[in-house]
Amino acid sequence: MSSHSTESPAPSRVLVGLMSGTSLDGISAAVVRFDETDGKIKCELLAFDQRDYNAAERARLEAAMTNASAQEYCRLQVDMGNWLADAALRALSHSSVPRTDVAAIASHGHTIWHEPLHSTWQIGDSATIAERTGCTVISDFRARDVAAGGHGAPLVPMADVTLFAASEKWRALQNIGGIGNVTVVPPRETENPIDGVRAFDTGPGVVIVDGVSRILFPELPYDVDGLHALAGQPVREVVDRMLTNGFFSAEPPKSTGRELFTRAYITAFIAACAEHGATDNDVIASAVSLTARSIAKQYQRFLPEPIADVVISGGGAVNPAIVAALRTELAPLPVHQFSDLFFDGEAKEAVAFALLGYLHLTGRTGNVPRATGARGSRHLGVMTPA
Repeated sequence: MSSHSTESPAPSRVLVGLMSGTSLDGISAAVVRFDETDGKIKCELLAFDQRDYNAAERARLEAAMTNASAQEYCRLQVDMGNWLADAALRALSHSSVPRTDVAAIASHGHTIWHEPLHSTWQIGDSATIAERTGCTVISDFRARDVAAGGHGAPLVPMADVTLFAASEKWRALQNIGGIGNVTVVPPRETENPIDGVRAFDTGPGVVIVDGVSRILFPELPYDVDGLHALAGQPVREVVDRMLTNGFFSAEPPKSTGRELFTRAYITAFIAACAEHGATDNDVIASAVSLTARSIAKQYQRFLPEPIADVVISGGGAVNPAIVAALRTELAPLPVHQFSDLFFDGEAKEAVAFALLGYLHLTGRTGNVPRATGARGSRHLGVMTPA
């Protein structure tokens, strides 16, 4: 790693990583032990749990991005802190780690608004988490990178290059959460591997797929097992038109979110498919195609490195329709499940923020400037003592 330490790393520290993503499905909580040998950081996932949002909570978070009062933002900040604390405590209950042994809880919170190169806002009151759990909390990881001229995203590349690189080949690690993002990392033993990292948001992950599914099939939280998408046929003309959006042609570093892929975008997508006589299943299949084709086109345009394989994680990686479409679009490049190589892929982003918390505690930088566009390496996060 190219970051510098201001104190000697502890031989072993346990942190809890918390992540609420743009898919609005819930909070992921990972209890992680970090160890170092000869400057190499290793992690062990001790426990993982997911706290699902109920319909009312999901509706509040979605509404907060478009139309909420100062009172609602104030209340949601603390309510989210309680939801995050719930998730941390549940994950700890599944581990053998007492709270007194937790070095810190590293909370990403939930992004209410993200405006690349200007500002970013994640809610989830750190004081509430600290009071509820009795643990030190590190939060607000993205703001410093934005203040340094970066996008504040993606931040997962530090974990990708530190923990998940291949031994002798270049690897692309593709997250398919609400938003898709890719990190390309050089072989593990490369000198100064961070210098070779390339990472950026690729566009929609499951945000459009889940959005159209919830509108067309209100009884479903998402297209379970991709059954509706697999029963439909994508409307290629609509997907072609959506891929002309300026985000897809913009050069990295770049980031995006629900600020672009809004509910209005989703309803317009459904209407465009309907103009071509699409069934409900066809609309969901078209959303899946948009995700897979947008990822593949970003690779073709912006990844010149000799990638040997792609490792996928996130909620979209367990959707058979998305996985099948992505494998078709990326062929003959092999596509592997993160869970087949490491641990439950749904835990990956929570583990990544646990790592950022560990780097904060040990006085090291957490961003990858080549990925975010920041002016340089920065120490990320704000500490709220236990």
